Amino acid sequence: MNDANNGPSVFVETAQEAASPMGQQTRRAKALALSKDKRLKRIDNAGVMWLVPSQSQNAGGYVVNTMARTCTCPDHEVRRCRCKHMYAVEFAVELSRSVETSANGSRVVTETVKVTRKTYAQDWTHYNAAQCEEKETVQVLLRSLCDGIETPQHKGRGPKPMPLCDVVYGMTMKVYTTMSGRRATTDLEACADAGHMAKAPRYNTLFDYFERADLTPLLMALVEESAAPMSAIETRYAVDSTGFATSTYRRWYDAKYGHEMKEHGWLKVHAMVGVTTNVMTSVRVPDSNSNDAPELPALVQSTAANGFDVREVTADKAYLTHKNLAAIEAVGAVPYVPFKSNSKGEGPAAWRRLWGLFMYRQAEFLAHYHQRSLSESAFSAIKRKFGASVRSKSKVAQVNELLCKVLCYNLACLVHAMHQLGVEPEFASVARAS
Repeated sequence: MNDANNGPSVFVETAQEAASPMGQQTRRAKALALSKDKRLKRIDNAGVMWLVPSQSQNAGGYVVNTMARTCTCPDHEVRRCRCKHMYAVEFAVELSRSVETSANGSRVVTETVKVTRKTYAQDWTHYNAAQCEEKETVQVLLRSLCDGIETPQHKGRGPKPMPLCDVVYGMTMKVYTTMSGRRATTDLEACADAGHMAKAPRYNTLFDYFERADLTPLLMALVEESAAPMSAIETRYAVDSTGFATSTYRRWYDAKYGHEMKEHGWLKVHAMVGVTTNVMTSVRVPDSNSNDAPELPALVQSTAANGFDVREVTADKAYLTHKNLAAIEAVGAVPYVPFKSNSKGEGPAAWRRLWGLFMYRQAEFLAHYHQRSLSESAFSAIKRKFGASVRSKSKVAQVNELLCKVLCYNLACLVHAMHQLGVEPEFASVARAS
């Protein structure tokens, strides 16, 4: 039923919605809060197009078309059923009609919503033990990992530099403390007193090594090696990307507005995440403005090459290309990547197989695709534990610092796996810096 001014009051329930009442109840609960947001508004005179604000971001939103029963949010585009934004429009329309006016002229609105939230059990005994012992165990694991680093032969005169294994250990522990190089000095000296380093490197030594581009491949190898003990556990993976803020700005003079403009710098990291332990099996740090799709084949291939059994790979629509689907199937895995609204079923064999799964076995597809959200949980965890920004100024140092964050995160995941899953880590030697 359509209304010329307010649009439809009730969307037609689909088969997918009827089959998942719990999910729709959660969407309705979130939609009630959205319906009260003052930023929710009609954007056309007929009341067909609505702009619904985003709950996760301060700016932006999604467009709901009440006539076509569509929304531009990813949830609706993947599930093809009513999302919380469509419910919010429905609630806003219904509330505008159901407002009661009392005898004294006041307006009264009565709303009742019952929310049922799904909870997950936590193994508190092992979780508490892992949390209490994490820092000490990470120091031991990192030392074992760094023992495989070979120090390049010293050429020329002058004093020999510190062993590269000790420098990399100090760089990683400096990032683990989340403090500046100077304030992390006492922590590094404590590590040296505990026998993890022959001598604690000075903060200016760490700064110099962060600036070295030849350490980037070494740190990436350490990240992959730190995840290797999980190879006996992980079979399903999620690929995604996230951004880390920097302390640098890009400034320019804008002739149109007549004054200087500036833009905050940031780094973009792509990662392949195991959905059982949330460990990052492979990472790439390309240019911040690069596209997402070209990074997936390298992530999948390096994960498989490091001994991981890759059976499933989930990713969002940004990674949907013929080449990516072929790369996933090439390692013996099944891709779970949603199609865009304008996608067609014609294409290579891998594309057609995924199309049939997505279109005709959607419940099965969504059950696997839901694992993609765990990659976002991993990014959230690394930012909460080790910071959502990097301190370094130069691009090379920023990339190396970010890789150290991922290494710290992987070691923390490994500590929890040791307590909860009985993992016994053993690290192989890694390539030395050139």
